[in-house]
Amino acid sequence: MVFASLVFPENEGGCFRIFREPDLPANPPGEAQQGERALSLQILLNGIFLGAIYVNIAVGFSLAWGVMDVINVAHGTMIVVGAFVTFACFKAFGLDPFLSLPISMAILFIIGYGAQKYLLNLVVKVGIFLSLILTFGLDLVIINALLMIFTGDYRSLTPSYSGSSFQIGSLVIPYVRLAILVICILLTALLQLFLSKTRTGNAIRATSQNRQAAQIVGVDVAKVYSITLGISAALAGACGSLISTIQSFTPFEGGFFIMKAFIICVLGGLGNVWGAIFGGLLLGVVETTGASIFGTGFQEAISAIIMILVLIFLPKGIVGSKYK
Repeated sequence: MVFASLVFPENEGGCFRIFREPDLPANPPGEAQQGERALSLQILLNGIFLGAIYVNIAVGFSLAWGVMDVINVAHGTMIVVGAFVTFACFKAFGLDPFLSLPISMAILFIIGYGAQKYLLNLVVKVGIFLSLILTFGLDLVIINALLMIFTGDYRSLTPSYSGSSFQIGSLVIPYVRLAILVICILLTALLQLFLSKTRTGNAIRATSQNRQAAQIVGVDVAKVYSITLGISAALAGACGSLISTIQSFTPFEGGFFIMKAFIICVLGGLGNVWGAIFGGLLLGVVETTGASIFGTGFQEAISAIIMILVLIFLPKGIVGSKYK
């Protein structure tokens, strides 16, 4: 850039002398690479945060599917029930959303246990199609009950710390998202410990592998089924409580959650809990990365495309399905 500078007369006469501004140094290549690296790490971190929620959505759904061959269509609406339980506790008693997790899990366990014991156990031996229809009817009943109690308006929670975050270098980490990640990991680890280290957990695994053999050795299969759906519903309740802290919700949100659960189970492997964990994390990272490249409007399309490709090229899922 060229500019004029006025010079007062000294030995020479007064005049305008022309100076050329020195060229500014361009950003060093290292800084640009560091910025790209920081952005990539932030996208990856956001994907892990989203994937943790997806894992929590799908693990309970996959557990019921893998143990009982029951596709619980009401699972998504059970997540919404957990969100509304947290909302009610927050509005009525000022209870922190994270402290309401045990309450929502207990209520949903009772709903799941009762639904399996008094409804699904009557048809579970008939076939997967009839249980699918029954859970669809249960889903409609729960939605209408929520509409009667809470109406169809959007609800949301705004605790005092909802917008707080901290930084590690260039990474921005919201406190709420970090707490959700930790709780999702804790719930998944506790589920795995329960299934592998307790007598009831071993009975659930045995029933999943061979129902007839489990009955022969004295396992009460009907009771195991009831406990399994109770645990599945409790995990859905916990997921709803966590989701309520980061987004608004209505009684009709269950369809979105059950769609995600289906995609994750197809991606990881039908009826495979470890497949649900892997599939949820992978889907979260892929969706976040795709949204950063193509825009958030393509996020759901990315999920559908992934599911179609997996069904075509890996019909048993990446980890493997329990079905042959």
